[in-house]
Amino acid sequence: MKKGWFEHDTKKLAAMYGYQKPEQNGGSLKLDSNENYAIPKQFQGDIITHARKNSDVREYPLGGAERLVRAISKFLRMPPSMIGVGNGSDQILDIILGNFASKKTRVLTSNPTFGFFEQRCDLYSIPVISVPFSEHMELDAGDFESKFSRADILYLDSPNNPTGFQFPKKRLQGLVKSFNGLVIIDEAYGEFGDYGMSSMTKTHKNLIVVNTLSKSFGLAGLRLGYFVANPQFTDVFMRVLQYPYPLSTVTIESGIAALERPDTMRAAVNIIKSERERIIRTLRTYHSFDVFDSKANFVLFDAHGAYGRIYSALAEQGISVRKLGKIGPHRGCLRVSIGTKEMNSKFLLAVRDLLE
Repeated sequence: MKKGWFEHDTKKLAAMYGYQKPEQNGGSLKLDSNENYAIPKQFQGDIITHARKNSDVREYPLGGAERLVRAISKFLRMPPSMIGVGNGSDQILDIILGNFASKKTRVLTSNPTFGFFEQRCDLYSIPVISVPFSEHMELDAGDFESKFSRADILYLDSPNNPTGFQFPKKRLQGLVKSFNGLVIIDEAYGEFGDYGMSSMTKTHKNLIVVNTLSKSFGLAGLRLGYFVANPQFTDVFMRVLQYPYPLSTVTIESGIAALERPDTMRAAVNIIKSERERIIRTLRTYHSFDVFDSKANFVLFDAHGAYGRIYSALAEQGISVRKLGKIGPHRGCLRVSIGTKEMNSKFLLAVRDLLE
């Protein structure tokens, strides 16, 4: 091999961008990462206590992933043979792209979409065909269908991050049915939306539905993702492609304990849905904003000329929101996560004081 290849490749990678995490501004009100603060602290304490009692971290988690899969199977009412797990849903997406895509594989997705997925396509030099959002932050299924003949993989986050858009169920089902390549539906925010697509994997072998316990269950720090797909793919993924021990014992036991209490998750999701509508309704009273509908646990709005001033002023008050800037024709986009009622009220009060 040519001398200096390692240094050359390192420099080439150094020139690329990584996944852009939120800025750390020391905010006391963290509304920038779509974390679920509506989940009670007691729930978190209970599952960690369960994990501590049922874990011996001196040992490898033999059989742990299989037990977790059975718990997910019960929660989803799907066969265990169709479920796989990973170190966060992003690791699952990374493994899929790393093994089923190449420079000759064309991915069709929306613009914007999940930033990590975009970054991974760039890292692996995978060509991307993008469909832009409309002025109202909506997508047209026909725009995707017109590009199907040029694409090998269809990736859609449902609901979309960062817009919160979700296709009507029949429209998304139609896209899955009419696309001949691999379809990846990312449902990281699925529980906050109107429907899920997991059951469709029983009849469509080319469909993979990816999800996580980070959002609806409020377990972002545990890094626990899962997917639903046909049994053949699931077997290959878990037996051949996945790491021998992708999840820690503590993560496995915590996940099992959380899945045994779905009512706690559903109650938190209902709070977030209600608060989401309150934030949308209140922000729309400011005519200088364009506020978009959302089916996720966040709200996207264009603050236009006040974009920089609002972001900086909120940060000075210890309130962190996500600064996104230009999305399509909108140049001043901010994304605010839905927190507890108290957190949301503080955010809305701060915005009111800035604008009135």
